[in-house]
Formats: sequence, structure tokens, C-alpha cells
Amino acid sequence: MVQNSSEKLYLSVEIGGTKQQIAIGNKDGEIIELLQTKMIFKNGAIDILEWLKVNIRDLINKNDYKDKVHKIGVGFGGPLESSTGRVLSSLQVPGWENFKLKEWFEENFKLPTEVINDTVAGGFGELICGAGKDSKNFFYTNIGTGIGGGLYIDRKYYDGIGYGASYLGNTLVPDWTSNAKGGYTRMELICSGQSIEKRLGQAGYIPESSLLYEMCKGDLSKVTCVDLSKAVTLGDKFASEELDRIAKSFSIALTNCLALVSPDTITIGGGVAKMGEILFKPIEKHTEALAFIANKNRYKIKASVLMDNAVIVGSILYAANRDKMK
Repeated sequence: MVQNSSEKLYLSVEIGGTKQQIAIGNKDGEIIELLQTKMIFKNGAIDILEWLKVNIRDLINKNDYKDKVHKIGVGFGGPLESSTGRVLSSLQVPGWENFKLKEWFEENFKLPTEVINDTVAGGFGELICGAGKDSKNFFYTNIGTGIGGGLYIDRKYYDGIGYGASYLGNTLVPDWTSNAKGGYTRMELICSGQSIEKRLGQAGYIPESSLLYEMCKGDLSKVTCVDLSKAVTLGDKFASEELDRIAKSFSIALTNCLALVSPDTITIGGGVAKMGEILFKPIEKHTEALAFIANKNRYKIKASVLMDNAVIVGSILYAANRDKMK
């Protein structure tokens, strides 16, 4: 895009479990510069903050953005105190407990900062620039390292009591990984990308007759969600059954969401959602089968349009238009 020299710009930051992104964009969510890394930070929050400090300064100084960046928008992967931008914790990365993230950004970069949950940011991105453009009551969720949720009623974000709401991954579903009769677990613990790969990596979980076992040549530590997707595409019985179990558990959570708040559109993003139709078809099938009669055929399930950029775009939009979006 051609940049207007007098245009106000915004710095956008995504802090995730494995993916960290920083970008510069305009009030319409158009990205001008983008830097991304995907890695495990050995020392958790400390290493992530150091990476951000170095790379944000480099990006702001690039092409003389320093005097053009007006504000910072941050999408953080975990629950927050909305009014203060204080992190409660991260379920994937150690070291974030009670961290004053908004304060840290404002002290280090001398710019006003808005901090929201990363899935909520992704939802804003999709609501305004993606799959939710025509939606009135919209629900966004992601299947990535973790699983979150964002609810938008009359196109305004619903924040509950001020610590976020609609944490879909923390709703309870039957636990088919447990031998305990009637066992249940948090949906995120069996359906997130991190939990899927952890389970597939357990000794004896993947049968040696499965293509998945052949793909990793017996080294289960190397099995990924991408491998699972490939094995399903190739018709592997175990992989297909595993993905169907994941889809059904996710659908139970979606069905509960439909029963409680009845969104007209549900959009799913995150790295695991990149599997595409082989994941979405069973999710759609199970959700419709389980849905209450008042919800049946009265909602749409859509894939994220923005995918990897959803959080970055949403954080820019929120920083630029905060008062209009709450």
C-alpha cells in the first residue's frame, strides 16, 4: 500500500504461546510493516519481553516511523484485567503472573497502549475486516497453542465483569482421553494444537500400523498437527478417528455457545484451523447434530479470513477505534 506521509500510524503486537508478531499499520487495519517469529522462549515471559523490546525499537526506527506511531495495541494470549491491562496469567508460557503489561509498554516506548486478549483482538479483526463483516451477533474462536473466544453483541465486545468473557477453551467437555467413567476436562486440554501434539507424542498412543507412526519414523516427539492433517487426507483410520474426536469435543463447546448467546456467525481461526475442510466438515456436522432446535440452521460457521494476521489487524483497529468498539 502507498503510505500517506501525514497519516497516523499504530504499532500492533501479538504475544502468543509460540507466535510473536509486531506490525505497523493504519486506523483501517492495513498493515505496512510486519515482523513475526515462531519459537519456544526458554525463559518464558522474560525472553519474550526482551525480544519485543529490541524488535519494536528496530521496527519503529525503520523508515522513520518514530514520529508517526500514535499508539500501541497489544493482543495477549491469556486472561487480563481489562481496565488496567494487567495479565492474570498465561496457560502456556511461564512468568506472566500478575504482570502489568500495559504499564510495561508505556514505560518502555512512551506511547499510550491498549491491551486486550489475543482472541478478542482476532475477533475484532474478523468482525471489521474479515468473516464477520455482515454479522450482527458474532463469535470468534481460535484453535492454536490454546483456545480462546470473543463475543460481540450488536457488534460491540462483551467483556463480562471486566476480566474477559467467552473463554471457550475453558468450558467443560467429556474427556475421551481418560479411563475414568464420566470424566470431563477443559476443552482446550484435548483440542488445542499444543494438547493434540502432546497426546500424539505419548508412547503407545499412535498405533504402529498408522501412517502417522510411519511419517515420524517412530520418533513421536516429531508428530505435528500438520502430520495429523496429512494422514487424514491419505485416509489413515487412526488419524481420521482422532480428528473426529477432536471435532466433536470442539462442537460440544460450540453448541453450548449457541444455546447461551445464539450468535449468527461463528468464525474459527488459529493454526489448527488451517487444516481446512477436513476439520471444518466434522465440526459443522457434529455442531448441527447437537444444536438445540432454536439454533439449528440459524447460524453459520466460517473459517477466519485473516488467519495469521487476525490478532495483529484487530489490535491495530482496537487501538485506533477503542471507544467505538466497546
